[in-house]
Amino acid sequence: MTSTPVLHVEVSRGVATLTLDSPANRNALSRAMRAELRQALTDALADDAVRVVVLDHTGRVFCSGMDLSEAAGGSAADQGVNEFPELLETIWHSPKPVLAAVRGPARAGGVGLLAACDVVVAGALATFGFAEVRIGVVPAIISAVCRPRMLPHAVHRLMLTGEVFDAATAAQTGLVDLAVADDAVTDTVAAQVHALAAGAPLALAETKRLLRSTPSGSLGDQFGDLLGLSARFFASPEGQEGIAAFREKRPASWVPQD
Repeated sequence: MTSTPVLHVEVSRGVATLTLDSPANRNALSRAMRAELRQALTDALADDAVRVVVLDHTGRVFCSGMDLSEAAGGSAADQGVNEFPELLETIWHSPKPVLAAVRGPARAGGVGLLAACDVVVAGALATFGFAEVRIGVVPAIISAVCRPRMLPHAVHRLMLTGEVFDAATAAQTGLVDLAVADDAVTDTVAAQVHALAAGAPLALAETKRLLRSTPSGSLGDQFGDLLGLSARFFASPEGQEGIAAFREKRPASWVPQD
């Protein structure tokens, strides 16, 4: 018997929407959810028609973190969290922008999932919490994606206390990019997708790589590398098309048309 999917995928007008759909366990990162999400991301990144990926959810909860029912009784080698770094790294280094639409609570690994995204839109019903220490575990894996996003003193306090915080606080700390009213989430996500899709695919991928990298060397060394990158893209087919479109007052060839 085929198990019921816990993730639904829809590709339309250049957007792959991956919807977590396992409300019975609060969209937990179960074995099935991890596998389906990993495959859906792989497919979306391999599809040239997909320009932007959106993580959404059904039910009241965005994602409650690891499925604790599967974690009970297992050895360190058998824990599902072992698969989690690959999933977060796929999102973090995705050459295509990934956006999270958070309409309800996110906890522990669920916070890590959204923190790995490029843009996070959260409604007023969204709440967040690093619950790990309260059940005797450590927010180790998700710290790798949360710490670059969040103010150091804020992530320090929130990971140690495990207390729940709202979307406004999440925005103040840097975890959330846009905190909006619940009925504004859909339109805000659509506006962000539209803005992201207006960018050239290769330029977006290289800009994301640049932003995810850690600068090294002197300022002069950095300018040397960055100048070469900038000049290559000005001269590239994509860059020349963008310049021509700007001068001719028309949409560039990569901009989705209505």
